[in-house]
Amino acid sequence: MGSEPRIRKVDFTVCTVPTDAPEADGTFEWKSTTLILAELFSEHATGIGYTYGSEAIESLAQHLAATCLVGQSPLDIPGLNSQMARAVRNNGNGGISSMAISMLDIALWDLKARLLGCSVSKLLGRARDEVPVYGSGGFTSYSDEQLQEQLSAWARSGIRMMKIKVGADPGADPARVKTARAAIGKDAGLFVDANGAYAVKQALRLAEAFHEQHVEWFEEPVSSDLVDSLRFIRERVAAGMEIAAGEYGYTAFDFWRLLKSGAVDVLQADATRCGGFSGFLAASRIAASFGCPLSAHCAPSLHMHVGCAPVNFRHLEYFHDHVRIERMLFDGFIEQRNGFMRPDESAPGLGLTLKRKDALRYAA
Repeated sequence: MGSEPRIRKVDFTVCTVPTDAPEADGTFEWKSTTLILAELFSEHATGIGYTYGSEAIESLAQHLAATCLVGQSPLDIPGLNSQMARAVRNNGNGGISSMAISMLDIALWDLKARLLGCSVSKLLGRARDEVPVYGSGGFTSYSDEQLQEQLSAWARSGIRMMKIKVGADPGADPARVKTARAAIGKDAGLFVDANGAYAVKQALRLAEAFHEQHVEWFEEPVSSDLVDSLRFIRERVAAGMEIAAGEYGYTAFDFWRLLKSGAVDVLQADATRCGGFSGFLAASRIAASFGCPLSAHCAPSLHMHVGCAPVNFRHLEYFHDHVRIERMLFDGFIEQRNGFMRPDESAPGLGLTLKRKDALRYAA
């Protein structure tokens, strides 16, 4: 490859895409989703990375790119990630700071893989060639008909596990869960996600009703900040029901705290929030040290690659919004097939190319 490559320029694109229908979960409502994308340019290749969140992420990411990345070798990812982490010390290392670093870290891995002529999954090293997915949507704003239609379509496509949102109307949730079970049949895995909407005793009462419909995954019955309450619930629900949380983890300590407290059966992590692929792999090692499986939150095109690496990886969230956006904005998007996503090993990097004209339609 000759002399060592250098990062010459970094560009950003912000796209806000309206949802295809009103969406809500147990604690929030939204009508659009914003994707922030970074492009790192070297002499011979361009790497991309992205996150989902506030437009404010772009401003901080511009500063980090200018002060920590431009002029540096994209091959030295641990050092660059560490420099960015130090640079946000006075801003706090969570939230927007971590999401900006995550986007840039992912772009570094993509650029490095493209420079080396291999896929990101090959560069990271693989424990498997494909990753299981679960369909995720079932928003609380959906009618029973919309809920059944979405879940049935996933089942017909070969997806074996599905998740719905609960918590906006606790009194109606047992009936919604029963409707979901009827739509997917008795053999498919059924998950629920309350996004922290319930009180502790309320969550336990509803867990009993959900257990009657063979719900096997109860995500954030209470806020993941309340680790003692999560542990209390985990120790009291039916043996066949796992408690999951971690999608709002930004640092290694966030994940360690959940696991050390005994709050979860399955740890979740999101590479677009927790420091990129570097942070995601750190989360996988922390989970493995507690004998805990790891599940990926959203951004399926990214987690498809990094999910192939950890031995303790369980599955990734095939989230309705992100599947739709990634399909709309990127050439190279890979659809799930029969409940699995498999990276294209013949495509360098992430295998994604921004559809620039389409992206401009949604540019902020």
